[in-house]
Amino acid sequence: QVQLVESGGGLVQTGGSLTLSCAASGRTVSSNAMGWSRQAPGEEREFVAAVNWSGGSTYYADSVKGRFTISRDNGKNTMYLQMNSLKPEDTAVYYCGVDFKSSDFRGLVTDFASWGQGTQVTVSS
Repeated sequence: QVQLVESGGGLVQTGGSLTLSCAASGRTVSSNAMGWSRQAPGEEREFVAAVNWSGGSTYYADSVKGRFTISRDNGKNTMYLQMNSLKPEDTAVYYCGVDFKSSDFRGLVTDFASWGQGTQVTVSS
């Protein structure tokens, strides 16, 4: 069973940057697609970004495209989310997940079966 631990969240001003990390332990996830989602208070969880097993294919929600960059280091069993030009609407708890059924993103945030505990990102205006 895999354990996922997100880190790197915090409070930042509009226009600032943060880098989130997702460390996996318990088993290797190097052959699996991984992704990030987020959930703001009172809102449903939404897809943010995903990456295939090698890091060669990446996918983004329209709302973050051009501002966020997803990457992974399979040697460290870790995934990252570089977030630039942050906006107040990016405020949410960010979760990382693994799709154990696929090496590439299948299109739905519900494809990710395992999630970490989340890390809070707050962007002040």
